[in-house]
Amino acid sequence: MASLAARLACAYLRRRLRPLLSGERGLEAAARALDMRWPWPDGARREADPRLAGEWTRSGRPAPVATLLYLHGGAFFAGSPRGGRPIAGAFARAGFDVFAPAYRLAPAHVFPAALDDVAAAYDAIAQDAERIVLAGDSAGGGLALALALRLRARGAPLPRALALFSPWTDLAAAGASARDNEGADPIFTRRALKLAARQYLGRASARDPFASPLHAELGGLPPLLLHVGADELLLDDSRRLAERAAAAGVEVELKVWPVVPHGWQLGAAFMPEARRSLAEAAAFLAGRAAARSQ
Repeated sequence: MASLAARLACAYLRRRLRPLLSGERGLEAAARALDMRWPWPDGARREADPRLAGEWTRSGRPAPVATLLYLHGGAFFAGSPRGGRPIAGAFARAGFDVFAPAYRLAPAHVFPAALDDVAAAYDAIAQDAERIVLAGDSAGGGLALALALRLRARGAPLPRALALFSPWTDLAAAGASARDNEGADPIFTRRALKLAARQYLGRASARDPFASPLHAELGGLPPLLLHVGADELLLDDSRRLAERAAAAGVEVELKVWPVVPHGWQLGAAFMPEARRSLAEAAAFLAGRAAARSQ
């Protein structure tokens, strides 16, 4: 049964955030609405990286579980590492050293600028990290999967595992849930998704596998954990990904959560579903990192 906190969050977001993201008030209004300014997590140790734009959230452990590259959401045109601090902080408390890169955003920087930036961040931290895992929410989840595809294409060492929260994997918004959940999703409309995709893609196709990794050949990828809400427009971005990954022989776990809004992991301070999702993701990533290092 969904918590009261989840139900209240959905009601609030439907009333306050959804109108701003509809596209009717312009891209700048939507970007401001998604530019969350979370405070620094209690007990976390923050560091800058002179090589890269972004921020580290350190576990404080002499031997962290793994290094986590966490990619924030924001529909490719909004957001920043500070918007993902509740998630980065939760992973740091679970023993991960977390780096959240500040990748370039549309419409000033179109595809593949964001992918280029996160690939550069991965290459930089891979020089010092023995075990790397990836996580991301929404657009950042799709971007994390695209990064794994680029690394595979280059023949580079892959991350040990990926945890993806409501990943945006199909920028064409062709899944059935993008229509069927139009009224149920408390945040997004299909029109808003298409507007954001157009800003990011530029002249690229929505079926380019590095923009919409749902359309990629998935064989050989690391284990995947997918968490998504039952009422989300992006539900089928995860369901179809899980089906295709399993068919390609990839280890994949999919969990569909009732009632919760898109990005609910950011509400870890007040929503039990957020804390459970993050705890399950941390356990999944830690287990796969440990298994590969033995």
